Amino acid sequence: MTTAYLEHTNITVENPDELASLLCTLFDWKIRWSGGAKNDGYTVHVGSNKDYLALYRPKKVNNIQSDYKTLANINHIGIVVPDLNKTEQRVLALNFNTYSHGDYEPGRRFYFMAQQNIEVEVVSYC
Repeated sequence: MTTAYLEHTNITVENPDELASLLCTLFDWKIRWSGGAKNDGYTVHVGSNKDYLALYRPKKVNNIQSDYKTLANINHIGIVVPDLNKTEQRVLALNFNTYSHGDYEPGRRFYFMAQQNIEVEVVSYC
């Protein structure tokens, strides 16, 4: 390895199994592991062999509005896909609304809310 890379990000979500299933369906990812986690919580690792998201649910959830103003808050998850149109059709087929479509350097993109306070940006550089 000659350079560092991001292996995973751990985020607190409402329903790790539901979100992991959605991400597997939309992006052909796989569930790498699931089980008990810190402080009697539960985690699902979903992604590829190289990198993944750790979707964590604590024993008790505190709801906070995502507002792009809260420190240490993840504002959205950016996922690169080879075919933006095909992926958007998958998202729409699952009854999610897409918004904030953009076509500017370096690529095309859209967003959708995958779960409460979990915004996903889907981008293609093709």
